[in-house]
Amino acid sequence: MFHQTYNPAYGSLLVSSLFAALPLASMFLMLGWLRISPHLSAVIALVFGGMVGGFVYGMPVLTILDVAAYGAVFGLLTVCWIIVNAIWLYNLTVQSGHFAILRDSFALVSDDPRIQAILIAFCFGALIEALAGAGTPVAIAGAMLVAIGVKPVKAATIALVADTAPVAFGALAVPITTLAQVTGISFEEIGKHVGRQTPVVAAIVPLVLIWIMDGKRGLRQIWPAAIVSGFAFAITQWLSASYFSIVLADVIAALVSAGAIVMFLKAWSPVRLPAGAFENAVTTAPVGAALRHSRKELMTAYVPYALIVVIFAIAQFPVVQKILATGTLKFAWPGLAITTEDGTAISVVFTLNTFSAAGSLLLLSGILSAFVLKIPLRASIDIYRRTLVQLRWAFPTVLGVMALAFVMNYSGQTTTLGRWLAGTGSGFAFLSPVIGWLGVAVTGSDNSANALFGALQAAAAHETGLSAALLAAANASGGVLGKMISPQSLAVGAAAVGIIGQEGLIFRKVIGWSIALLTVLAALVYLQSTPVLAWML
Repeated sequence: MFHQTYNPAYGSLLVSSLFAALPLASMFLMLGWLRISPHLSAVIALVFGGMVGGFVYGMPVLTILDVAAYGAVFGLLTVCWIIVNAIWLYNLTVQSGHFAILRDSFALVSDDPRIQAILIAFCFGALIEALAGAGTPVAIAGAMLVAIGVKPVKAATIALVADTAPVAFGALAVPITTLAQVTGISFEEIGKHVGRQTPVVAAIVPLVLIWIMDGKRGLRQIWPAAIVSGFAFAITQWLSASYFSIVLADVIAALVSAGAIVMFLKAWSPVRLPAGAFENAVTTAPVGAALRHSRKELMTAYVPYALIVVIFAIAQFPVVQKILATGTLKFAWPGLAITTEDGTAISVVFTLNTFSAAGSLLLLSGILSAFVLKIPLRASIDIYRRTLVQLRWAFPTVLGVMALAFVMNYSGQTTTLGRWLAGTGSGFAFLSPVIGWLGVAVTGSDNSANALFGALQAAAAHETGLSAALLAAANASGGVLGKMISPQSLAVGAAAVGIIGQEGLIFRKVIGWSIALLTVLAALVYLQSTPVLAWML
């Protein structure tokens, strides 16, 4: 039995927090500035996490190893399972030639690659996040951006930054469901509050994507389309979360945003770029290339992604969920017995979702896609084998990071960091989103961060006199901005665009945007806790 304590270093929360921050700080330092390979960075950070857990928090060595194994297996059967099947599906379409057709087809909407990036990463990515989540939109959108000619590093950066605003309502609002369970606040109240925070970020994300894509020139020439897309998404997400459906907030917002930009392009056209304007960033197909393909070829090219949407949507029906649940296996992870500081037992139940896991649904999408694309069984299996070889260096990164997350969580390090940030009185409203951001940066999941820190946010609200619903929502909203710097997401993005091993470079591209958008959100939440913006709630 391991009993957690949150002030283990001389009874000081500050000193304990400095120790607890060491593993994360070392990883970000190695990834961002020392340029050490991501899998080696993950292993070194895991060693630091284990040392802090053992020497400072008193967790036995065998327990540390067991918890690390728990996290690694969890990562293998969730994150890695998603990556493999998402990239396999992408490789199937490349092998069949349909991804080239898909690339050409985007020119029918607009031959401007900047607008195509908004449609793919922001609109379509949000739709995939709404139904699947768990890194799937980063993998799919990143690969699609490369297919239209966006250079790999830029494609991964755009896909990661775009996958922000929809995350809190992702996977049909599962993160909000988790918050309601751990805080005791109603699902509707938390959803409404999240719906008054993340739309502010959503409104400006397309502008950020254009800046990443083409800097000042892009903003000057494309801002009307970015504004239409961002505000259509934000307003729809706000209205849906407030009055219609929290569960479908992202689905509706993504479809409305895509429809708005398509309609807008019928009345407005961007400045035509001169030849070679994107020679160092993107090469995109002209309209004529798309017109050379038949309607059947164009429709077939979209089938794999239509299948993803349909399969994940069907999987949400209660009767289908019941059928898929027959393949779910749950058991207590062997050798672990852990309690919190107050003696409450911590669940160490491992859930193996064989049928309902996002990776399994992606596998089904790939199998059906191979049939539609007329790829022989032997060729499909060979492509799967080559996909595993392609991702061989992504796996150790994911497994190391997930092991580190579990060691930090179960030893008490993550809670120490959260409690330290919570000790700021009324100013905690500003730091509340930072806790969610930190949780997702560590775990790679808004749902996990909500499970980890939701109760802490509610307790802090009680002690500071702030709104519990506001702070709980801030945990989810802040978490969406930690998604882009999470090592798991970086590994997915790098794998999707074919630059495994360059996660550190991608991290340096996105960290500034993550912190900048987090600052905006933190200021918003703080003002919502005061009479200045309390009316928004």
